[in-house]
Amino acid sequence: SLYQAYIAQVEEALEQGTASRRGLILASLVKIKQICNHPAHFAGDGSGILRGGKHRSPKIERIFELIGQAVAEGKKVLLFTQFPSFGRMLAPAIEAEYGMPVLQLDGSVSRSRRTELVEQFQRDTGPGVMLLSVRAGGTGITLTRASVVIHIDRWWNPAVEDQATDRAYRIGQERDVD
Repeated sequence: SLYQAYIAQVEEALEQGTASRRGLILASLVKIKQICNHPAHFAGDGSGILRGGKHRSPKIERIFELIGQAVAEGKKVLLFTQFPSFGRMLAPAIEAEYGMPVLQLDGSVSRSRRTELVEQFQRDTGPGVMLLSVRAGGTGITLTRASVVIHIDRWWNPAVEDQATDRAYRIGQERDVD
């Protein structure tokens, strides 16, 4: 219903010609991706991932299932999103669900902190989940402790997404990567 209501607004704006057609369409694509992620991501209202202890997005519910399965099997998980703001929304919910810290790496992280996060994740006893923005996680790091890679939302350019996934396929990787 949120998607349909938003599309109706966009169609109305296009019919009325109240905004640049190209600008409106590009902005709408971003908003639609946010709707596909989670209602709270689109709304930006701080309402949280869960409501009354229940998932509000089947997509995120499935991601939580995949994380739970991986953690139960002793696997480490890389979660990529193109929206650092969405990563900041997800991390506390994942931490609460699984009782473990979630490392977060995006463009706002300093070079020295980035190195610390990678070192923490690479340790056998390090956190089992790292949430990365596709851009920040796409270059210059090796995360071979990960054996599960999840792209929460698809990047505009598949080559950038592939480059991010390749963080787990570096020299030294000894596990199959899902």
